[in-house]
Amino acid sequence: MTKKKNNVWVSPRNDKWIVHRENSSRASAIVPTQAEANEIARRIALNEKVDRITQGRDGRIVSHDSYGNDPCPPKDKEH
Repeated sequence: MTKKKNNVWVSPRNDKWIVHRENSSRASAIVPTQAEANEIARRIALNEKVDRITQGRDGRIVSHDSYGNDPCPPKDKEH
């Protein structure tokens, strides 16, 4: 049995944006803009074949992109 990899999240923290994995207490990156954080998270998610989940300033999920083992046909209705 393989261990499930944790998704990558982009979340606001104070006036910065953090990139972190699910169930992790440490940030992978802290950057000034959401765009920078999304690019870092996208590269990590592509490399690890997991999902990238982006939160807005209010904490709501604004984007969810999958780079892993998607079902066929994909269920992603965002793109």
